[in-house]
Amino acid sequence: MVAAVRVHKVGGPEVLTYEDIPVPAPGPGQLHVKQHAIGVNFIDCYFRMGMYPANLPFVVGNEAAGEVVDVGPGVTEFKRGDRVAYVNGPACYAAERLVPAERAVKLPANIGYEQAAAMMLKGMTVAYLLRRTFKVEKGMNVLIHAAAGGVGLIFCQWANHLGANVIGTVGSKDKAALAHANGCHHTILYREEDFAARVKEITGGKLCEVVYDSIGKTTFPASLDCLRPLGTFVSFGSSSGQIDAFNINVLQAKGSLFATRPTLNTYAAKREDLLAIANDLFAVVGGGAVKIPVNQKYALRDAAKAHRDLESRATTGCSILVP
Repeated sequence: MVAAVRVHKVGGPEVLTYEDIPVPAPGPGQLHVKQHAIGVNFIDCYFRMGMYPANLPFVVGNEAAGEVVDVGPGVTEFKRGDRVAYVNGPACYAAERLVPAERAVKLPANIGYEQAAAMMLKGMTVAYLLRRTFKVEKGMNVLIHAAAGGVGLIFCQWANHLGANVIGTVGSKDKAALAHANGCHHTILYREEDFAARVKEITGGKLCEVVYDSIGKTTFPASLDCLRPLGTFVSFGSSSGQIDAFNINVLQAKGSLFATRPTLNTYAAKREDLLAIANDLFAVVGGGAVKIPVNQKYALRDAAKAHRDLESRATTGCSILVP
């Protein structure tokens, strides 16, 4: 039996139950991983609340890093003692678990467990959004909502590294300073300022080639007003609620815009794509262009507090659980 955090009924952070669960021997194509660190993400809250479907009861969590302690039949790419990280859930809030070998990646020697657990979901999300969904290039104007969050800080650093003019929305002056320190050239206090008007001012009326929006309901449709003709609106989260159905003709009216709602699962469905995205991330982190700020650590049994802090916007950078 190992410690885990499960949901028996959907709801608020109070439904997260710390308990012991069994871990069977690994089956064909599986790894038994002893977890060293577990990432905390908004998608975990979405599963907990029932916004994303899962069969009850389920273990929460979507990214982690640890050590392989056993391998199942047919596994040839990994062996006992390998250091691995992965995105595969919900199932990660546990001291040990079984992981499909095809979804795990070996960690480079210069990346630690805590750093890896904090960056796999967030960092690979940024990797595919910046390099595949819309390929950001030098000189482009890029708007990133929630620029001081876990994904946002990685976004700012990486987009800055690519030579973009990085504009970010934040909720406070402290968060503005944090975003600036991580490569964001211009910050907008969205609670005090009209962010679309400020984007127009910052860009001298040229607007942005792309907007990356993890907020959802409260930033739409104003995000579309930040885009130049033929610009791309990338919606990849909904922390303020889902975007309501809208008349697609608005994209025509605002300049023949493109809009997409991508997911990492689709972009990394094939193993070769998963490895390519992970290697892109390992390269920029290992080379020092992108640093992974682990600003909050919680014991596994304190997962409910981690969720409360995340949902109340009390966190910056990345949060992890330690079994």
